[in-house]
Amino acid sequence: MPELLTERLVLRRWRAEDRGPFAAMNGNAAVMEFFPAPLSRAQSDDLAERADGLFETLGYGLWALELRETGEFAGFTGLAPMPEGVPGAGGVEVGWRLAQPFWGRGLATEAARAALRFGFENAGLSEVNSITAVINVRSRAVMERLGMREADRFEHPRVPEGSPLRLHVRYTIRPEGEFGSQMQK
Repeated sequence: MPELLTERLVLRRWRAEDRGPFAAMNGNAAVMEFFPAPLSRAQSDDLAERADGLFETLGYGLWALELRETGEFAGFTGLAPMPEGVPGAGGVEVGWRLAQPFWGRGLATEAARAALRFGFENAGLSEVNSITAVINVRSRAVMERLGMREADRFEHPRVPEGSPLRLHVRYTIRPEGEFGSQMQK
């Protein structure tokens, strides 16, 4: 699987040395604000293994993000199967998670744009989804900067009833037409 390069990032396969900073990121309450709970080290290591394993089974996955200038691990961005039981299940989702020091720089948008381009141009995807809690305005803003459009809202079956995170929104983008023209910007 080739690395993807953007102006400021390398999207690459996971390395053993990513596990520590990844676990610190997944244990950070601010980073995990829109998830049910921070992850333990074991849960974080399992996620890294599953994220990298997608490349072997699907030909794409969740790339580790590295800053080109410094080589620092910044988080992940990539393509993965949509969760079961939600609108768009059976399709592909673009997702991202960045460590807090890397927020507010446009890195999530830059990386997600590269992942979408790979999905459309190399993996032949006809549509890509993205989901988040309705109250996650930062991720929703990234989706909108990518040219994605809101498709529907739903209660996420894996989020406990009564949680403010249960109500989710799904955005979609296609490689052509109104959505695809926005992706190139």
